[in-house]
This record gives sequence, C-alpha cells and structure tokens, in this order.
Amino acid sequence: MIKLSRRTTTAAALATLALGGTIAATAPASAATTKAAAATATYNGACGTGYKVIDSTPVGNVGKIFLTWNESTGKNCAVTIRNTPGAKIFMAVELNIDIDEEHNPVTDYGQYTSYAGPVYMSARGYCAIWYGVIGTAKAGDSGHCG
Repeated sequence: MIKLSRRTTTAAALATLALGGTIAATAPASAATTKAAAATATYNGACGTGYKVIDSTPVGNVGKIFLTWNESTGKNCAVTIRNTPGAKIFMAVELNIDIDEEHNPVTDYGQYTSYAGPVYMSARGYCAIWYGVIGTAKAGDSGHCG
C-alpha cells in the first residue's frame, strides 16, 4: 500500500482509487535504488515438507535466521539466509533447546553463497534458541516454548 504524503491532494487520490486506478509513486529514482539494495531474505524451504516458519531474526542488514516448526515430528529447524546471494563468505546457523547448559547445539558453518543449514532438533516441550552469522554480522534469539 502506498502511503500518501501531505503534498498529495487527498481528493484527487481518492477519486483515482474510486475509479479503479492506481496512484503512481512520487519518490525520486534514487529512492527506488535504495529499496532494491535493501532487499530482505525470504525463507527458501530448506527445512523441507511440513516445516512452517514461526520466527525470524535479522542478522545485521545482510540476512535473517528463520526458525521453523514441524508439528507432526516435534522438531524445530533453523536456517540462516543472506539477503542477496554472492561470493562465498563465512556463514553459520546454530539451534539448541533450553534444557540445561550441558546440552549440545546443532550447527552448520562454512563458506557459503546463500545460506547455512538447515539444522534440526527435537524440541517438543522445550524452548528454542537460535543463532546465526553472516560475515561479521551476528544475531540470535530464543522463545517458542511448548
């Protein structure tokens, strides 16, 4: 949906919409370039059939970590995805459950062009903890206890 500025004549905009027309964006060309450069990662289905995205965490401004859940298996899956694939860089994804400090996380890391993972963990009855790295950007989160 386009947000109209105060400079746009509201009556003219409403008339255009009422007649089934569209309102052209009035942003300068440089704004379009900025939006294209600010693309965000979308989930790529890497976890497989039955996994639904339940959360995502931005990794700086270069990508996202997606946390998915499969109700029938009781497993979480995580994958770290770059906004824009490119030359190989260090990427990582880590998934754990909040059971105790001794529990070992599952990880995938290396030099990748678009994503790290997927990694899986049985999580029914526990809270998920996820972490990702893309180059020098790092992020993580926790939640989805059940």
